Amino acid sequence: MGLKSNLHNLKEKYKGTKMAPAFNAIHTFLYLPNEITHNGTHIKAADDLKRTMNMVIMALVPCLIFGIFNAGYQHYAAIDPSLRADALANFFTFANFTVGAWTVLPLVIVSYGVGLIVEFIFAIIKGHEVEEGYLVTGMLVPLIVPVDIPLWMLSVAVVFGVVIGKEVFGGTGMNILNPALTIRAFLFFAYPTWMSGDKVWIHEAVARTGTADAISGETILGAYAQNAEVAYSAFDKFFGFIPGSVGETSTFLILIGAAILILSKIGSWRIILSTFVGAAVMGLIFNQIVVADIITESSKFFGLMNTPWYEHLMIGGIAFGAVYMATDPVTASQTNKGKWIYGFLIGFISIMIRVFNPAYPEGVFLAILLMNVFAPTIDHYVVQGNVKKRLKRSKVKIA
Repeated sequence: MGLKSNLHNLKEKYKGTKMAPAFNAIHTFLYLPNEITHNGTHIKAADDLKRTMNMVIMALVPCLIFGIFNAGYQHYAAIDPSLRADALANFFTFANFTVGAWTVLPLVIVSYGVGLIVEFIFAIIKGHEVEEGYLVTGMLVPLIVPVDIPLWMLSVAVVFGVVIGKEVFGGTGMNILNPALTIRAFLFFAYPTWMSGDKVWIHEAVARTGTADAISGETILGAYAQNAEVAYSAFDKFFGFIPGSVGETSTFLILIGAAILILSKIGSWRIILSTFVGAAVMGLIFNQIVVADIITESSKFFGLMNTPWYEHLMIGGIAFGAVYMATDPVTASQTNKGKWIYGFLIGFISIMIRVFNPAYPEGVFLAILLMNVFAPTIDHYVVQGNVKKRLKRSKVKIA
């Protein structure tokens, strides 16, 4: 009660000054939104932007916790491959959690710390409220980057993503690109060698022993792209006991997150389902090309073309992108028919980029950013199509 009273006093003290947005943001985060309705409303609901963002974060937390364990597990499994024989028994250990937390949590801290500083600076300069939109972006960013990304690179990318991906458009609700994916795109183009995903991460303590070269290896997408043999089972791929970005490996937990978002009516099931369908269709097309002997094993595209279509849905960032990125209500299509088209094209283009770009076999973030740009166009033609249909019906009735 004392903290709430002190914050209220500070809000009153700095009301109308440059620092007002900062104190309003702290008060909103801890208690209630700065502006709430008390009476005279037609409809009252318990949901607001902060609660919506918190629900998305709750859907992401299982992926974060799993990613922490997986970072430690991949570290120890690279040292002792025999641990992969029984992944489930060797996964949830204190040693795995310790190594993973030591590496993953700094990514979360930097993501939130740098991003919120930029948000506060823009709020103070422009004199508007600090929106809650970065609460989700700050959690998404550490889940879609390699676990060994240098913190200074992440800091630079976060500043770029928040400024260029959101603030220049007017802040939360005005951006045309997903800020988290803008951050990843910046990392990909500015520091491609760190984002290629061609090595399994090894903890720096092991690297200092001089044995890192002996135990390094390609990630699962990198192995497919190089036509190498992949030893992971379907069980490992679905439940996430494979190398990859922090939060993208466990399709099982991602689907649980999808259920949470759909039941809470935050995520669009049309976009999620159509993204999976689009990826499956593109995967089937490539599988048929292989079956028809149109492409040979000597081709650099063979490995990922020959990957069964259903495995494409379990490896890489397809599932994570479909559930947590493509469904962004600000940057996605708004019409029901548009959502089907938007999601299908994301999945379709993602697998196309994955196969035809062996140097970087992960295209979901590029596909989503591309469709973010075309989402308004898709909605425009859907609306115009509906208008034309209604005009035709009205002319028939008049006649």
